[in-house]
Amino acid sequence: MNIFLDTANIEEIKKAKRWGVLKGLTTNPSIVAREGKDFVKLAKELCDLVHPYPVSLEVVDRTGEGMAEQARTISELGRNVVVKLPANPEGLAALNLLKGENIKTNLTLVFSTSQALLAMSAGATYVSPFIGRLEDRGYEGIGLVRDIMHIHNAYKFKTEIIAASIRDPHQVIEAAKTGAHIITMPFAVLEKMLLNTMTDTDLEKFLSDWEKVPGRGEAFSRRRVENVG
Repeated sequence: MNIFLDTANIEEIKKAKRWGVLKGLTTNPSIVAREGKDFVKLAKELCDLVHPYPVSLEVVDRTGEGMAEQARTISELGRNVVVKLPANPEGLAALNLLKGENIKTNLTLVFSTSQALLAMSAGATYVSPFIGRLEDRGYEGIGLVRDIMHIHNAYKFKTEIIAASIRDPHQVIEAAKTGAHIITMPFAVLEKMLLNTMTDTDLEKFLSDWEKVPGRGEAFSRRRVENVG
């Protein structure tokens, strides 16, 4: 199971890279708009920063032909670009037009198992069921991912499933239990997964007790270690 960030913020991405957990990036027009930067420049920066891992960038046309044309342009922004297409009739038409062009695709805004089944059958590289947005409307988001994974495994589709629209660490864990290949989340959720007040409290106790250890000032000196004994 790989962890992606759902962001276009450079500083958040750098922090996740520093932790060694980042294996990809997803964006959408709303996320890009929040950064207030030129799209092409930002997209290239994101691709360079996250390379060799995949970066999903979304088309904004409403027709299959227009989406396919935008996809061809977007795919030139980086070797690791994945083009996001909506899971609707025009998005599926665009996917069909792009077959054989070596352009990776991510069918997004998936809210039903039937949408995912069609996207997988059509050869999408990734499919992104939206957990949080579905649960906002009173439905079970995790159940959707579980059903998609069941069908995926039964028929051995090559498509990878991205559990998306994650609101909190609990949803991350539940999505991981379904066997989803990827979970993409905002940086705030990733950070919450690491933070725990008990860890902080007990660490302070350890460090306080360390102050009582003789020779602690040179304990981590390589020269001191080599000379002992």
